[in-house]
Amino acid sequence: MRTITRSLARLLVLGGLVAGCSAGANDDSASPAQTVVVTQTVQEALAANLQAHESETEWDTATEVMIDLADGATSTSGTGGVVDGDTVTITQPGTYRLSGTLSDGQVVVRSTVEGTVRLVLDGADITSSTTAPIAIEEATDAVVVLAENSTNSLADTARTVADDSDEPDGALFSRADLTLTGTGSLSVTGVVNDGIAANDGLVIESGTLEVNAVDDGIRGKDYLVVTGGNVTVTAGGDGLKSDEDEDATAGYVAVLDGTVTIDAGADGLDAATDVLVGGGVLDITTGGGAEMPLAADVSAKGLKANVAVVVGGGTTVVDAADDAVHSDGAITFTDGELSLASGDDGVHAEESLVVAGGSLTVVDSYEALEAVSITVSGGDVSLVATDDGINAAGGEPTTTDLPKEPAQETSGQYSVTVTGGTVTIDAGGDGLDSNGTVDMSGGTVVVSGPTDNGNGPLDAQGAFTIDGGVLFAAGSSGMAVAPETDSPQASILATFDQQPAGSVVAVTTADGQVVASFESTKEFSSVVLSSSEIVAGETYEVHVGGSVAGTATASLYDDGDLTGTTVVATVTGGEYAASGMSGGDMPGRPGGPGGDVREPMPAPADGPDGTAEGTDADAASA
Repeated sequence: MRTITRSLARLLVLGGLVAGCSAGANDDSASPAQTVVVTQTVQEALAANLQAHESETEWDTATEVMIDLADGATSTSGTGGVVDGDTVTITQPGTYRLSGTLSDGQVVVRSTVEGTVRLVLDGADITSSTTAPIAIEEATDAVVVLAENSTNSLADTARTVADDSDEPDGALFSRADLTLTGTGSLSVTGVVNDGIAANDGLVIESGTLEVNAVDDGIRGKDYLVVTGGNVTVTAGGDGLKSDEDEDATAGYVAVLDGTVTIDAGADGLDAATDVLVGGGVLDITTGGGAEMPLAADVSAKGLKANVAVVVGGGTTVVDAADDAVHSDGAITFTDGELSLASGDDGVHAEESLVVAGGSLTVVDSYEALEAVSITVSGGDVSLVATDDGINAAGGEPTTTDLPKEPAQETSGQYSVTVTGGTVTIDAGGDGLDSNGTVDMSGGTVVVSGPTDNGNGPLDAQGAFTIDGGVLFAAGSSGMAVAPETDSPQASILATFDQQPAGSVVAVTTADGQVVASFESTKEFSSVVLSSSEIVAGETYEVHVGGSVAGTATASLYDDGDLTGTTVVATVTGGEYAASGMSGGDMPGRPGGPGGDVREPMPAPADGPDGTAEGTDADAASA
């Protein structure tokens, strides 16, 4: 399955990601230490991974063995359950209904016979000071059923466990595949380590689970799959976790349905390989939330995977002190609704990031989207960032070219590609930034900000090409750029005196027909517009004032009311003057591979009437 190396995966950023590609054995660029799965849908990822087990959840109630738990007086109605003081040992497959209380006891399963061990918790309350209240040490597979209308609880108490100990590390512990199902409720308290821990696979089908753990809330080593139920986790460590890192098809966390609420000191969903979200409702808080400071050695990410994150449905809300969504490999969004707040990056992939559908909203972040390669082919994307909105950066450079002059440093591995969908960006730093290229052939991108002249609404160290779609940007003018003048689709770039937040800016043809209008929530002194209605060589005017009108796409309107407006610039489609540059002309960005700080461009000179001169000498188009 995972035969794509990290280095090769950097090159595999497609509008639809491929599956099953591999790097050749003689590929010098391949890094054998880490591989990356490239997948388009949750279903494809699940099919490529180790298949989750299926357990028999129906049985003949007449065959049940009744176990009545009581301190010093536990009794059993049939064979298969052996009572020794306050310890009950189950020795063979079957269905065992547990009721009553053990204030310091245990139910342990040691079944060497082929078959399922089914524990029906029907008002069971078990606490242990020495080990896991329920420990499934040996069985073909095990099912814990929460009986209808029942309330159950499991808790361990503080004790010292050596780091290299093979003792159970969860209050509900299993060395076999474990399934949780039923319609009752279960409260699990893990004071020593984890709440629920399975050393093989763990499937949660239904029921109401409330887990409190000093370390990880719920852990399935081979995989952790949630297909239903109502799960609430409070954990000092990770919320949901799978940590098998020796089998490339295992170690994944999948939430396919149900409701999952997590408050974790570390990561919300943490997978050695993949995090897959195909449905359900997730509400995740990590590290106290986006406004909380984070220690340098702490990871408090919302969704974190070493290989891939794929979201194809459901509703996900994340409030994370660290990255809201993070992958050391690839991230793909094909459907679903996400609302993300982050103390660092909203979405961060070390390799590729693809948005192909769904709704992705980053309400708070340092940088909203960051990856080596970023592709938007569909969906609705709304981004708020104190620094860059979209940033193609990071990773490890794979180019072997000789060093270039600082102003020429770019990397072909970095790219932003937009072929569809809608993107709105509210940025304090660069709005749309690539340490390599930007290619746009469809969709709508609207950028607001920045306000300082040390950043620009658009920035590309390589070529910035547009061949379709609608691109609009309003922000500062010190580093304003636009797509290449030889792009198939023409653009305009206008710079002028700073206009106040709340102003409406409209671009019109020479005869006053509105091409687009936008109400800016920030101060701005430059505008870029590219669409099929911009014609190279034609004259356009930039108006400030009036009001927006018509139909809005990504907050950009296709009409406007020009009553009371002032013309602040007159420009020519497909041309630019000395005061503006196309993307490839811009030098290196601070913090990027070039790392060279650009001197801000001088502010446009005022005309005789005190306003910016509306001539081609000070209003550029590209």
